[in-house]
Amino acid sequence: MFDFLADKLQSAFKSLTGKGILTEADVDAALRDLRLALLEADVALPAIKHLIAHVREQAVGQKVLGGVNPGQQVVKIVYDGLIELLGSQQEPELGVAPPAVILMCGLQGSGKTTSSAKLAAWLAKQGKRPYLASLDTHRPAAIEQLATLAKGLELPALESESKKPIERAKQALAAAKKALADVLILDTAGRLDVAPDLLDELAEIHKLSKPAATLLVADAQMGQSAVGVAEAFKTTVPLTGLILTRLDGDARGGAALSLRFITGVPIMFVGTGEATDKFEPFRPDGLASRILGQGDVVALVEKMQGAVDETETARLEQKLISGAQMDFTDIKKQLNMMRKMGGMAAMLELMPGMGALRGKIPGEALDKKALSRQIAIIDSMTPTERANPKLLNAKRRLRIAAGSGTTVQDVNKLAKMQEQLNQMTKMLRGGGLNNLKNMLRR
Repeated sequence: MFDFLADKLQSAFKSLTGKGILTEADVDAALRDLRLALLEADVALPAIKHLIAHVREQAVGQKVLGGVNPGQQVVKIVYDGLIELLGSQQEPELGVAPPAVILMCGLQGSGKTTSSAKLAAWLAKQGKRPYLASLDTHRPAAIEQLATLAKGLELPALESESKKPIERAKQALAAAKKALADVLILDTAGRLDVAPDLLDELAEIHKLSKPAATLLVADAQMGQSAVGVAEAFKTTVPLTGLILTRLDGDARGGAALSLRFITGVPIMFVGTGEATDKFEPFRPDGLASRILGQGDVVALVEKMQGAVDETETARLEQKLISGAQMDFTDIKKQLNMMRKMGGMAAMLELMPGMGALRGKIPGEALDKKALSRQIAIIDSMTPTERANPKLLNAKRRLRIAAGSGTTVQDVNKLAKMQEQLNQMTKMLRGGGLNNLKNMLRR
């Protein structure tokens, strides 16, 4: 996420962080690099000018020259400026008589229908009772798509056969009340571009449903062109928030760094993958920290909490403390946990100070597909082989490689990893039992 911009900014400030005293010329040089990096990242020009002016005002003069480490202080000023640009963390205001209506709008292909389902799942986790309704009678199978997603989440959705969006909206309001839903999410139709009939229909639905929140779904990979789309929708209905999709595939960051400042509308949620759980409230401080290569500890902890099975962790802890070794079944469970967290690359991005190591780590170690290959190798072993790694002779390794679609070298690497993990735990067991227990419980 934002790899391009992160690399550019870290390069821009590298010369500053090692200096004990900064001159105005030093700051000006860094600001030139910052401006170029933001332009190349497709950030809107007004947003760039605002950020540069903020940094210059705070960085030049006594605030920097009197600091203990002026270079780091400039980075902190840029961090504060990025947070100001991105806005504060906000969620939809739903303090109205239920069902509170959330109106979802956006262009076709922006991920609006998927985001509607993701938002419903997120609300359900917050203790709400969401109800889903598709009003998109234009795109083939749009209604069926939302119904399928709702079924997978075990959430109710409108089952009407009506092909008129306004009629479906009326039916959805009645059905949500009957179902005693807290929130009604209306997924409106989209177009390939901002068309007058699309906006007219949206305005009519807005007038009828009187939504508590109107959220625009925008594709982060559109860059600053997403700003023009947001402004067009904002002139039609009073937008209250934004959802940025495909943020995980956005290397530049133009949309995220432009939308809130240009439109004045807060980014409330971000989508970071196709799965319904790849959806989270937008945290400006975490994103600003990642852009500057400082990681995001809060996001890392949240990922770990979602991926770690406490019962399994306790079982493995007791096994290792007793002196037993990790077998391939244990390793498969750890690999699956790593895969849930997005792989090594995703973890490095969230760990403070580790983002800069991406270029120094072999690509294979950062490849999420490598985890799948390792799991496939273990799946190709017999239960006896998984429990007894020493049985893996040359003949067995050849069979396992063929069965998993990998090479003998891949099998050898996994076997070596199993040996090294057990050597490490043996060393810890010998002199650091408490350290081992603490490591497993984190």
